[in-house]
Amino acid sequence: MATHHAAPGEIVDLASWADDLPNEKTKAIIKTNDIELARLVIPKGKEYPNHKVSGPIVVQCVQGKIELTAMGTTQELHSGQLLYLAAGEPHSLKGVEDSVILLTILITS
Repeated sequence: MATHHAAPGEIVDLASWADDLPNEKTKAIIKTNDIELARLVIPKGKEYPNHKVSGPIVVQCVQGKIELTAMGTTQELHSGQLLYLAAGEPHSLKGVEDSVILLTILITS
């Protein structure tokens, strides 16, 4: 079955994402030529090693707590907080608690 991407004007229920924690599934919510919005479920202890993407990103913690390392600094991102990184900025993530994040990537050509 094809992944459903939200259409313009469609409401996306962020509150329901807490139910996804046991399933550890990443899901693309919106994917266009200009922007990609993805929900990532990050279990406690799960690490995403240092990587980078070509466009600017916003990491928003919807639930739980993660560690995000970028620009030589490790910071904790708590539920309700977000962080912006410039295009090409290397970064890594780690689940401090079972967490759900919303990742926004601006596509640059």
